[in-house]
Amino acid sequence: MQDLDSLRYPIGDFVYGQSYSPEDTNQHIAVIDQLPVKLTELVGKWGDDRLDTPYRPEGWTIRQLVHHVADSHMNAYVRTKLALTENNPTISPYEEGEWAKLQDYDLDVAISLVLLRSLHARWVQVLKSLTEPDLQRTYFHPGSRRIFPLTEVIAMYAWHSEHHYQHAFRLAERNGWV
Repeated sequence: MQDLDSLRYPIGDFVYGQSYSPEDTNQHIAVIDQLPVKLTELVGKWGDDRLDTPYRPEGWTIRQLVHHVADSHMNAYVRTKLALTENNPTISPYEEGEWAKLQDYDLDVAISLVLLRSLHARWVQVLKSLTEPDLQRTYFHPGSRRIFPLTEVIAMYAWHSEHHYQHAFRLAERNGWV
């Protein structure tokens, strides 16, 4: 069995405070763009037995993970729009672990997969239209007490997309489902 850290962070942890070139940002947007299709192709036809399997000991189930990605990316989309329309707004953090305990996390993952496809279509449309000055717009996260430029937000959610995709993919690999 793999160690807990490699199960928890299959692609490593996100590194804050990096600089990103326009090419980096375009690659990050492509990762965000591709997630709904990749995730649907991987887990869209899984039965409850697989969806209700935790990706690691004491971790979320794949069902919770898919609903979490939808919730997280809805927040990211709204935060992106706030940063573009307000001057360094203070965004609202949320307790993702508490959200995962709510009843909508029991729903069929198809609901969140369809939501992700629609959400990412809109989000990526906005992201692809951003100019260099737009990419430097920021928001303040009171939980981490940091100002985030949109270039870093885009990089972080590209990482987040692949991070959770790999949770599901590597679980499938370990169990011979792919």
